[in-house]
Amino acid sequence: MNPMRDFEEIEHTADRSFHVRGKSFAQLLENAARAMHSFSRIEGEGKNSAREVEVQGVDRETLLVNWLNEILYLEQRHGEIYDRFETSEVNDTHLRAKVYGRCSPGGSHIKAVTFHNLAVSETTEGFEATVVLDV
Repeated sequence: MNPMRDFEEIEHTADRSFHVRGKSFAQLLENAARAMHSFSRIEGEGKNSAREVEVQGVDRETLLVNWLNEILYLEQRHGEIYDRFETSEVNDTHLRAKVYGRCSPGGSHIKAVTFHNLAVSETTEGFEATVVLDV
């Protein structure tokens, strides 16, 4: 039996896109952040950092986009790249988490996370979504 993959890249004409899964909504959010990080192909260096993040949204889709865009904002603001994510409080409209990373002077080439074709679906195996990144 093959275990279910957490995320996979999807071909997209102008931007980058991925399909992400999680057994819970919290795991979907963490896996989406890991997937987005995998597109940066940038390694951090120097001292480790940890930042608290709190994000709101009007629904699951908005929360997912706001979460990923907040990570991009923090990376640009602090010159860091985050590669580990731990949610501590999650519901359909609120997220509290910690992001862990290192200094990254080059920064990410991802401009933003979009709402294009975005839908968070609940399945018998958990949650899934397709995310499009503006690069």
